[in-house]
Amino acid sequence: MVAAAVILAPGSPIEGLDDSKRVAPAERERLFDLIREQAVAVGVGTADVATIDRVNILEATRLAMRGALAGLGVEPELVLTDYVTLRDLGCPQRNLVRGDRRSASVAAASIIAKVTRDRIMEALDREYPVYGFGRHKGYPTPAHQRAILEHGPCPLHRMSFRGVGRQGELFEERQ
Repeated sequence: MVAAAVILAPGSPIEGLDDSKRVAPAERERLFDLIREQAVAVGVGTADVATIDRVNILEATRLAMRGALAGLGVEPELVLTDYVTLRDLGCPQRNLVRGDRRSASVAAASIIAKVTRDRIMEALDREYPVYGFGRHKGYPTPAHQRAILEHGPCPLHRMSFRGVGRQGELFEERQ
């Protein structure tokens, strides 16, 4: 799980910001560099597989978001989220439905998080090449599910995710 927080410079819009899923990979890379150069602050937070399996995906998301906010190095005046509420913040927050389409700073954070996660998945692909992490970035594509069925889950797989757990059970039954 990767989350990001971005404080954009007032009066310096970055053209092309949008929901990271709607931006082509090469454009996301370009925007990633531009955001890093022009933003007032950028923070990234993560939650590992063990944390996700222990606390659930929503709570792990909140932990990663808090890590991203802490990584800013400055206190934001307002926190905008893509509809996830954080409790006990020291400042006001607004939780926006489709925030990455409605707010430039949320869109920028979406791009930073997506590019960071994709780079992590590409690095993990070199460690665990049979799973194809560099291609599907960890999403449960049919090819990824077949790889789990054929090779069993690896330490990176969230056993609390129903698709992984079921494929892992089928793998074990075949052994």
